[in-house]
Amino acid sequence: MRCTSLSLHLKMAAAAASSIQITTLKPALFQARNFFRGSLAKVGTDSQEAPLSRLLPSISSGQYLRRTLTSSPARFDKVITKASSEAGENKLASGLPIDLKGKRAFIAGVADDNGYGWAIAKSLAAAGAEILLGTWVPALNIFETSLRRGKFDESRVLPDGSLMEITKVYALDAVFDTPEDVPEDIKTNKRYAGSSNWTVMEVAECVRHDFGSIDILVHSLANGPEVTKPLLETSRKGYLAAISASSYSYVSLLKHFLPLINPGGSSLSLTYIASERIIPGYGGGMSSAKAALESDTRVIAFEAGRKHRVRVNTISAGPLRSRAAKAIGFIDMMIDYSLENAPLQKELSADEVGNTAAFLVSPLASAITGAVIYVDNGLNAMGVGVDSPIFKDLNIPKAS
Repeated sequence: MRCTSLSLHLKMAAAAASSIQITTLKPALFQARNFFRGSLAKVGTDSQEAPLSRLLPSISSGQYLRRTLTSSPARFDKVITKASSEAGENKLASGLPIDLKGKRAFIAGVADDNGYGWAIAKSLAAAGAEILLGTWVPALNIFETSLRRGKFDESRVLPDGSLMEITKVYALDAVFDTPEDVPEDIKTNKRYAGSSNWTVMEVAECVRHDFGSIDILVHSLANGPEVTKPLLETSRKGYLAAISASSYSYVSLLKHFLPLINPGGSSLSLTYIASERIIPGYGGGMSSAKAALESDTRVIAFEAGRKHRVRVNTISAGPLRSRAAKAIGFIDMMIDYSLENAPLQKELSADEVGNTAAFLVSPLASAITGAVIYVDNGLNAMGVGVDSPIFKDLNIPKAS
């Protein structure tokens, strides 16, 4: 089978110069309490000193860090500044690294640069993983064009100042398992013209052909065509469409990709608190789809663990102002509600979900499987909304 998916070898580049020099770094030790960035974190009370050359092998005393660039030069001032300011501070490097070097990740459902899927890709890349993406077929051309023209360069910046590299992007529609499942109206749809081999089975075969195996599979897919309708007003077709795109798509991905995942590998998906709590406005069967996704996570964790030694988890993420979330229509309201009622009164960032994902797919989480991990500033723990006027006379703690 000839795989026609798009290859995007996106590396840092300059139009005017082939490389840049970043400020020489003097040999120094970093303070552990201030180095909670990127993929290093302090664990326990003891810290050990480590040579800078070991922690940042691409930087050595008396040498310039050179990085080859192949992208838009318009943003390099910001990139260089960030690399110099972060790497030049005197800090003690210590703790447990999240090391994904030599690992390959396939992330399904990335179509822009501001959702959780993109953030997960960045965190995995920052930890050293090779990144493959699966992008919905109708969005592929816009996504590829934006990458090629450097529109995502600013959001591709990693903690070390380099840009996230994406080895390959595959066209994917996870609603269809095999070519035989694709109806005629989709086959002839102009938004699918020029693309092929985009069903789940075909993409898995293409990844096997191109790379042989992967270590990490991420499901960042959800769609409910009737999400704005109350459940009692949702049609059977709309309900089943939500289940198909948001839940069974993960089952299908695992079914076809598990033979490619190396033993000891891992997989994760993204869920939402509506799976277990009533969220008015999150309708169309989407709450049911998220509940199914969490149940499937537990069952597949058992099956994949026993048969393939692969771990399976899901992250229950809080509200984020992504393009997909804005389609629901009340995302700003949910973010405001979280700010008022969550134990941590701050807006959730996509990077916080991405970093949790990096931990979950790393060897540091080698005993965690079948779990729902909440990354929502603790909102899931609340039993009441403390912003209610009923509680106005209580001495409820507020963020300073």
